[in-house]
Amino acid sequence: MTHEKPSQDPTSRAAHGRQILDAIDGEAGARVIDSLADIAPELGHQVVAWGFGEIYARPGLEPRDRQLVTLGMLTALGGCEPQLEVHINAALNVGLTPEQIIEAFLHSAVYCGFPRALNATFTAKKVFAERDLLPLA
Repeated sequence: MTHEKPSQDPTSRAAHGRQILDAIDGEAGARVIDSLADIAPELGHQVVAWGFGEIYARPGLEPRDRQLVTLGMLTALGGCEPQLEVHINAALNVGLTPEQIIEAFLHSAVYCGFPRALNATFTAKKVFAERDLLPLA
């Protein structure tokens, strides 16, 4: 993935954002955007153009580091298990190991509590099972 300055052109920003979304989230990200088409297509556009075309495209953090931050934030927010599922898959796609993901959730328990860390961990367990990554060693 290239870290280049995003274009100011909304069409090219959206196209660049879609490339980044596809590279990081794969089919899961596309499903999220597609599911918005009949109710909130502009929200889907903003996720792609701004979220991925602007923010994820920035050079300051590598994709794996962005995913660690995202996992921590979604865990801390609580109630974000569907988004955690997408981003746990993304974290695996960009090189984080299942063990590193679980370690991040353990670490988050100190800052946002055991219930939220447990919810995140059980979401990871579901993703790991779907990807045939259980049991962890």
